[in-house]
Amino acid sequence: MVNNPAGGEPAIRVRDLRIERGGRAVIDGLDVDVPAGSVVGLLGPSGSGKTTLMRAVVGVQDRVTGTVDVLGLPAGAPELRRRVGYVTQAASVYTDLTVAQNLGYFAALAGVAPTRRRDTVGRVVAEVDLGGHEKQVVATLSGGERSRVSLAAALVGDPELLVLDEPTVGLDPVLRRDLWALFRELSRTGRTLLVSSHVMDEATQCDRLLLMRAGGLVADLTPEELMQQTGAPDAERAFLALIDRSAGATEGTAR
Repeated sequence: MVNNPAGGEPAIRVRDLRIERGGRAVIDGLDVDVPAGSVVGLLGPSGSGKTTLMRAVVGVQDRVTGTVDVLGLPAGAPELRRRVGYVTQAASVYTDLTVAQNLGYFAALAGVAPTRRRDTVGRVVAEVDLGGHEKQVVATLSGGERSRVSLAAALVGDPELLVLDEPTVGLDPVLRRDLWALFRELSRTGRTLLVSSHVMDEATQCDRLLLMRAGGLVADLTPEELMQQTGAPDAERAFLALIDRSAGATEGTAR
């Protein structure tokens, strides 16, 4: 199911994607587009294939067949190193370094010139609202603040696409709300965000939703379309209704 309502080239284009792990297909024949300049939620229960798909998008997943194009290039192409930022589920920063030291290191990895690194660190610290914490050792930060440092590390290369794997997992509702406000602000600067979550109420924060189950795409639609098509009172029950429909259709086909 492919839908690119904004027109033009999508930021991510996936065709006939198949990924095997342990002798079985984790994702089998997936087609999907991610529109440029939008916040797209990749939602589904644990084990649905969200992380596997994201790893394929950033070019670090093995046993991949099919086509994954990112910003007009094959996923994992060297030219995408600074154009794509990736935030894993676990905070991918060094806890024994300060915030500024971490960001300076990741800026160097991203190829930022030494003369520009201080300004770059200052820019991303401001973007993720960590001003005043630059000299603080990461180990002393809260969980939400560490998540912001990981996000800042992904931003040092000024990427066009951000791939965020369950960035709000384990955070309290206030921190989750603040991070989603930040994601919306980053989108307003023209970036594309692909954000995975298994928390269904986060669906309403997205421009578009990709709902996955068992390695397949259940639906590709807007939050408004999700609620209208199911008539459910909230996003979680709407998702469950789509899951039930999908399971029923699969059973009918098998018969």
